[in-house]
Amino acid sequence: MSATALETLTAYLDASGLSHEAGARDGEVVVELPGEKKLSTVASVVVGDSAVSAVAFVIRNPDENHADVYRYLLRKNLRLPGAAYAIDKSGDVYVVARLPLSAVDDESLDALFGVLLDAADSHFNELLALGFLSSMKKEWEWRISRGESLRNLAAFRRLLEQETGLTAPDGTL
Repeated sequence: MSATALETLTAYLDASGLSHEAGARDGEVVVELPGEKKLSTVASVVVGDSAVSAVAFVIRNPDENHADVYRYLLRKNLRLPGAAYAIDKSGDVYVVARLPLSAVDDESLDALFGVLLDAADSHFNELLALGFLSSMKKEWEWRISRGESLRNLAAFRRLLEQETGLTAPDGTL
């Protein structure tokens, strides 16, 4: 592990105001990135002997439409600078990136965290709609039948109203 790269990473995180803490592994820092569509994205950044690797959770294994979800991710990989979507053995989706130690500076770290956050956050709603629509429809119907708040589904209102034929009552969003 490069102590210099770890010091640069820690100083960058302190200066940027990003919440972070030491991870369980040697050279690991766990960073919380604030989002817009997703409340936050947690990234594990590990400073190794030759590179800095970063892994951020995107979504759990989709309930349905696996081929469509993976096709969507593979197409996005074409335009993802320095990073790629990947899945683990459980099918959960992550975005991964690596930087050579020689490239670790404030500018490259800013780009790294920007790519991680954009990849995890900007496509979040599309991935949920592709991989979890049936569950979202059931929750929409259940919440409407009981007069519950629909606030957590507000981003999908038009889609869910169209799919279920149920319109959100006033005051539930």
